[in-house]
Amino acid sequence: MKNLTIGQLAKETGTHVETIRYYERQGLIAEPPRRASGYREFPPEYVERIRFIKRAQTLGFTLREISELLALADGNLNCSDIRKFAEEKVKDIETRIHDLQKIKVVLHELIKKCLSKGKLSSCPIIESLSQHKIQE
Repeated sequence: MKNLTIGQLAKETGTHVETIRYYERQGLIAEPPRRASGYREFPPEYVERIRFIKRAQTLGFTLREISELLALADGNLNCSDIRKFAEEKVKDIETRIHDLQKIKVVLHELIKKCLSKGKLSSCPIIESLSQHKIQE
């Protein structure tokens, strides 16, 4: 595969041109070489790097985490280091799932209290959200 323009790279990876520029500003991809005309010329390996970033995002990794993961992958570490990173992400996801389940229970309780009648000022959902601390 030959070098790509930013538009070609965007099409090849299913991303927007602005996303590629953003990844570059964030240091997720290196600034590519430029032609004499000033246009950026992306080597073929950028396709895989961007696809890696997009797949990692799909798995719930933040761009900061992806940056860390790429630094690990680009370094002299081994598979066990990457595994530890993924295990930490699983723990984070489990914590978020637990928190979301607690939120779901609280919202279900508020929905049960709401009779869908009366003025907004007497709505138990609004009352609860207006309090300093939500009752769990």
